[in-house]
This record gives sequence, C-alpha cells and structure tokens, in this order.
Amino acid sequence: MLKTKICDLLNIKYPIIQGGMAWVADAQLASSVSEAGALGIIAAGNAPAEVVENEILKAKSMTDKPFGVNVMLLSPFVDKVVDVVVKHKIPVITTGAGNPGKYMDKFKSVDAKVIPVVPSVALAKRMEHIGADVVIAEGMESGGHVGELTTMSMVPQIVDAVTIPVVAAGGIADGRGFVAALSLGAQGVQMGTRFVASTECTAAEIYKEYIKRAKDRDTIVTGRTTGHPVRVLKNKFTRELIKMEEMGATKEEIEKFGEGRLRLAVKEGDMLMGSVMAGQIAGLIHDIKPVKDIMSDIMNEAESTLRNMCMQIGEFK
Repeated sequence: MLKTKICDLLNIKYPIIQGGMAWVADAQLASSVSEAGALGIIAAGNAPAEVVENEILKAKSMTDKPFGVNVMLLSPFVDKVVDVVVKHKIPVITTGAGNPGKYMDKFKSVDAKVIPVVPSVALAKRMEHIGADVVIAEGMESGGHVGELTTMSMVPQIVDAVTIPVVAAGGIADGRGFVAALSLGAQGVQMGTRFVASTECTAAEIYKEYIKRAKDRDTIVTGRTTGHPVRVLKNKFTRELIKMEEMGATKEEIEKFGEGRLRLAVKEGDMLMGSVMAGQIAGLIHDIKPVKDIMSDIMNEAESTLRNMCMQIGEFK
C-alpha cells in the first residue's frame, strides 16, 4: 500500500483528497470518498452557513471516517461558515479564493489541519508563513477556477520552496497521474473531475455523461478578461461567453451572464447553457462507477506502474 506523510497527518488510508467542488461536493460524495479510504470534502461554495451545517450533519451520519470542508473565502457567508466548521470541529479545512490568515486562529483552536489551494510559489510560501499545514498546488489543467501554471511545472517548484507537505492537483485521474505527482515531490493528490463521474455523486446524470464522452480538447478556459478564468466543457454557453469577451463586454456584463450557470448544469442538467466545469483529464475518463472502485483502480494501477518502472530501471542498468 502506498502511504505518505499525508496519510498520518490527515488520518486517512490513501493520500488522496477529493476536490471541493461547489454544488457537487456534498455530504453523499464526501462520505463515500472517506469511506473508501481517502479524504472526502464538503464544498461550502457560496452556500449559507445553515446549508453547510446540514451537509456536515448528514456526512457525520453517513461515515465515522475523517472528512473536511472547503471554505470559499470570497463567499458572502464566509464568517458564519467558519464558525460552523469550528463548532463541529472539522478536522481538515481546505480553502480557496483568498487568504485564510484571518481565520487561522479559529481553525487552530479546534486543532484543524488547514490546507489552502495555491496557484503559485509565492502564495505557497505565504501560506506556510501564516501556519498552513499543507498546500494544494493546483495546475491550470483542473476544472473550475484556474491559474496560469501547469501542474507539471508548478508542483516541483513549490515542493522546493516550502517545508510543509504539498498535494498536487490538476490533470490527475488515475494511478499513472498519482505516481507522476509523487515523482514530482508531492505527498498526495487532489482529484475532482474523476469523482464527479461516480455513482455516488449527486450531480445530474447527463453532467457525468458529458465528462464520460469528453475528448482531450473538449475543455476551454473562459472569463480570462474578468481576472477569474474558469475551465469548463465547451457548449453553447461557452461560445456565447467567449464571443462576449471578444466583443469587449465589461467584467460586470460577463459576470452577470455567468451567474448561476454552474448550478444550472449540476442540478438541472442543462448542458447547453450551464457551466459544465471539468478538468482536461476528462478525456481520460470513460466510465461512471462507485467511488470504492475508483479508489481501488487508482491504487492498483499506481502500484503496477511503480513495479513496471522498477523493472525498466533494472533493464536500463
């Protein structure tokens, strides 16, 4: 069994974290991932604190394994969401879209492990300085909001720049990607798109089917002109959004046009005008299956990949 520092730190069997995907990462998915030996995450997104608390209570009723909450720092409800995760002594807090520094004392008061998602070396170093336990280095291959650097180039640079463990994210969906991340110096991986295509995920079935049918060039990054680029699968919505950007639409006009589009795709199954967030790795996903089978396949393939590498190295010698 492949075990790293992340396993002991987070009290999990496998060094894999499920991505905190808004409207997707709910109690059912998080508890299923945790039951399978990884770390499930409930995404707070822009949801009110009472909604997040309800999901936490559901997850606690579905698993006795550790799970975490992803706190979106730009949420209008962030202060109350932080109070909720502290109240329930959530053992792992991942954060996105900002600096969790102002909440660090609250998180540490309940001995939570704080794991910010970062897109650069500079931000990784800053997160270590304010007391983060781990950082998730997320490359631009990932679905949803993205940075400018690729996973391959960024992860080893962050590993060299900080002393805390690094988790690699973006473009990882199987055992080969898992091993590649470890070879770059990461202590674990975060995966999102692969877990969307699971039977336990409550996203609309057609959303999962779109990921399953995706080819290698079927994602596109939108919203670059707003300063908040997002990777999604191509559809009518993305074509119209890109056209707006090319025509010089303002940031406010583009944000207004994109409002509510993720929920439209995830919950209502609108694949034409919804925002179908998915990573570039979608082209490698060809099935929808139980989380436990996803985990088993990844770990078995990772061990097989390592054995084959050792054999190749032996032959090279």
